[in-house]
This record gives sequence, structure tokens and C-alpha cells, in this order.
Amino acid sequence: MSKYLCRSRMVRTLCACLLATVLSAVAFAPRAFAQTPKNVLVIGHVAELQTLDPAQSVTISDFRILSNMYEGLLHYKDGSLEVEPGLATSWTVSPDGKTYTFKLRERVKFHDSTPFNAEAVKFDLDRVTDKNHPYYNTGPFPFVFLLGPIERTEVVDPMTVAIHLSAPYAPMLTMLASAVGGLAGVSPAAVMKYGKEFSRHGGGTGPFKFKLWESSQRFVLEANKEYWGGAPKLDGLVFRPIIDENARVSEMLSGGTDLTIEVPPDNVANFKDASKFTYYEQPGPHLWYLLLNTKEKPFDDKRVRQAANYAINKEAMVNQILKGTATVAAGPTPAAFSWAHDNDLKPYPYDPAKAKALLAEAGYPNGVDVTFYVTESGSGMLSPILMGTAIQADLQAVGIRAKIETYEWNTFLGKIIPGMEGKAQIAELSFMTQDPDMHPALALRTGGAVNSGRYSNPKVDELIDAGRAESDPAKRAAIYKQLQDIVADDAPWVFIANWKQNAVSSASVKGFELHPSFTTRFYKVYKE
Repeated sequence: MSKYLCRSRMVRTLCACLLATVLSAVAFAPRAFAQTPKNVLVIGHVAELQTLDPAQSVTISDFRILSNMYEGLLHYKDGSLEVEPGLATSWTVSPDGKTYTFKLRERVKFHDSTPFNAEAVKFDLDRVTDKNHPYYNTGPFPFVFLLGPIERTEVVDPMTVAIHLSAPYAPMLTMLASAVGGLAGVSPAAVMKYGKEFSRHGGGTGPFKFKLWESSQRFVLEANKEYWGGAPKLDGLVFRPIIDENARVSEMLSGGTDLTIEVPPDNVANFKDASKFTYYEQPGPHLWYLLLNTKEKPFDDKRVRQAANYAINKEAMVNQILKGTATVAAGPTPAAFSWAHDNDLKPYPYDPAKAKALLAEAGYPNGVDVTFYVTESGSGMLSPILMGTAIQADLQAVGIRAKIETYEWNTFLGKIIPGMEGKAQIAELSFMTQDPDMHPALALRTGGAVNSGRYSNPKVDELIDAGRAESDPAKRAAIYKQLQDIVADDAPWVFIANWKQNAVSSASVKGFELHPSFTTRFYKVYKE
């Protein structure tokens, strides 16, 4: 049996029993799971919700919930990252690529019954881009720059809005369709009513609206019967934060949940061939990696960073721990971006001897001690504790002695995100993206919002800027391929795996699909 399979999973016991409660179909009062109404869907969720403000959210686990409350000017088409009308019915782009004009959908209302219009879109975009806006203090808004270099937003007429950029921005439409783009569909009246507490109340235009939030127990949405596209088929959604992956599986098997996203690799076989369940799989642009603190010893030396890449047996992790639910990653751009991925770039091979030689060359012939942050859960983190244990052993074998510190997901994020609690020497991370610009701009650019490894390379910054400004797809692809080669050699991360996202539901759940954007909308879902 593989050494990876023999290691302890180190799974922490839940501190308290999760309440076995759901909502009634009418009043949405707590009931036993055995009495779950037919039209209420109970979802096993990987982490506790952080915020109800899409402009503040930084995790896919949050966006999976919020994408049912909020929607952007554009949507993604089913099964692809191509855009289609959302809250906007049509759009035009100026010849210089700096002005986007949108005709807005008529007769749309926010959850608080106030009207959606051009003034609302202007309020929403001004709130997150204008430091002088009276509600700018409802932030911070770490991902807002992904919407592009917005200079100003203009109300052309009551149902037409123009977004003016200071420079062309190629990912603009893609980002407006993303979960981040949902911040353009926030109720101004709700923001004005709740102020900084908007993050605990929310309010959008989507097919479901906020009902109840009991921290660590459940987050509840009820159907928006006035939704512009027609009332959803479900009466409500209950998201239960179940951090321990084995507990999520147990709840799915016992009927405590109707659907679970992110099935642990060891349990895929339990669901794939069982008639009482439906198993889903959908590749998408995902990267699981280790960030390395490039500004402090020992990872300020490229040779040590490369040694960490050579030290880890990624093939064994993918095949024996992840059971083929992922592939080995070669660099920062997932292969799912087929047009922008460099197919000639090969993963670092498993070479412990090379790793030891590089460590000695860098001045660490006797090895080095580091601290390794590991999370208990989190979207796209797969089996983080088991993977962390395997990584620790591989690093130990070449002389990088990593002491593991394990944290709950939201605490973990606070430990690694710049400007929050602290710095990590090594930390597990994953990222799901909708454009090859998004992850580098956030995590590799000098001073990026989630550049937790403090990586800085002027050439990489230059390529990120060039990729954002280039509208020609072929030229843009060439830019990203060059960026990948530089980053792979610089090794600010240890590139581990690209995941094929998965989910499981009871066979009675119909109409559910995973999406390449990694968000989940339950508008078309129903239960038989």
C-alpha cells in the first residue's frame, strides 16, 4: 500500500454537532431532516459563509451561494464561459475599447422591490471605485479591479448605462458575467439602509433572496417569486457548512443533504455507481498550489523554491490521493484555458536528488525549518489535510522540515491574505478563475490583492498589463504563454494539480449542472 494511503488523515473532530434543521415549505421554520419539504434543497457546503456583499467576497465557496442572490449585467451560457445577456439585454463597445454601453433589462426589481435601472448600476459601480462615494466605507472591495480600469460610470438614460475605462481591458465582458460582476446588481436601497451591515443582509435581483443566517449551522435562501425570469422551481435552499469532508459524505449517504459539491476522492466510487445518487463532473480552470513567501528566507532564493517543486511527488498525489480526479499542474495557467495554455510547458518532475542539490547550493546543506499552513476545508481545496501530510513527508525527505499549522478556512484566509493577520512561509491554496488574466493579476502581480507570497517580477507585471490591453486572441495567448514560462522558472508557487470539479446529489434532484465558472445556480433545479 502506498505511503500516502498509510498516513493518518489527521481529520479534526467537529467541535459541535451540526443542527439537523431545515425549513418548512411555507414558513421556513426548523424541522427534522426526515421532514424536509419536497421543494427545499439542502446542500452540504464546504465552508462557512463570509459575507453577503459580492463586492467583498474573495472565495468560490461564497460565490456559490451569492450567485443565486445576485447577477451581473451579463451571464455565462450554460456549460461555457461565453457571455450572454443578463441584467443587460445588449451592449456595444467603442472602437477604442474604452467605453462599454449596456441596454438594461426592463421591469426588473431588487429583492426589496425597488427598481433596477441605470442609476442603480452607477451607484453600485461608484460605491466600489470612487473613494469619495458615501458608501465606499462599506468595503473593502479586494477583487473590484477585475472589472477593469473603470474611470467613471455614466447614466445615458434611465435604462442605458455606459462604463468608461481609462484603458482597453480585454477581460471586461468575461468579468462582468463572473460572480464578481454581481456587484453591479446590488440594491442601492439595501446598501443605504444597512451601511456596513449590508454584508450581513444583502439584496440583489437573483432568483433567490436572503432568509436566515445562523453562523456555523445553516444559511437559508427563499425563492424570489417576482424574479424577472420567472419564479424558481424550488421554494428554498439551505446551505449547511460541514467542514469535515467525511462528515459531508456521511450526511449525503444518510439523506441529511440533497446535494454536495466537492466529493472527496476516496468517496467518488461510493456515489458514481449507486442508483440512488447522481454524480457530476465538470472540468474547469482550477489550480491547486503551494504559495511560497518569496520575500523571506528560505524561499527568497529561487533555488529553494525550485527544490520544493522537485521534492513533491505530484503524480503520486494525483493518482493515489486524488484518485484521478485531477491532473498534474505545470504552471500558473490551467490547461482548461486551451487557447492560452502553453502545452510545451512540462511539470517539474519528481527528483529528490535534484531538490537536495539545489538546497545545498542555496546554502542549506543540512536542510531548513519552515512553517506550513494547512486548511481544514475550502472550495477547490480537495483533501487539504491528507495532501498537506503527503507534502510534509516529501519535503522532509529532502531536508525541508515543515511544521504544519491547521486552521479553519476563514481563519486560514486571514492568516495568508496581505493586509490581514500574518505571513505564511508555505501555505496550501487553490484558485478557480474565468479568464487567464484573473489569477496572475490577483496573486502574481506586484502588490496584487491576494499576492500572499509577495512575489514581484517587473517582466511578469508588464505581461499582465499587456494581456489585459490586447484584444487580439492570438496575440493575447502568446503573452500568457510567455508569462507561464517565466513564472514556472521563477517558481513562486509549487504547482500541484488541476482539479475536475465534481458533485453528487440524490437521484430525486433534477436540473442541476456544474458550470466551468465554478459557481452554482439553482434556478432550474427541482426535486421529484
